[in-house]
Amino acid sequence: MKAVISVIGNDRVGIIAAVSNILAEADINILDISQTTMQEIFTMIMLVNLDKAKYAFSAVKDMLENTGEQMGLSVRIQHEDTFNSMHRI
Repeated sequence: MKAVISVIGNDRVGIIAAVSNILAEADINILDISQTTMQEIFTMIMLVNLDKAKYAFSAVKDMLENTGEQMGLSVRIQHEDTFNSMHRI
């Protein structure tokens, strides 16, 4: 099972490290990553594989969202199917 993680907020040191550390702790593999900074606004999209995750999806979601709140970021995770359904034209 795959999921899409989006991160948006003011740029600062340690954003990628914070998100990556959560994923590593949960045994979630990053399949693809795209990030950019647009006039001090950091944006990142990750495609991850949840097949070997040692935590439930809801626990990972809470961990990511809590870290985002602490860092002043919006961090969201969605199952790939949900993401694709929401973004179909």
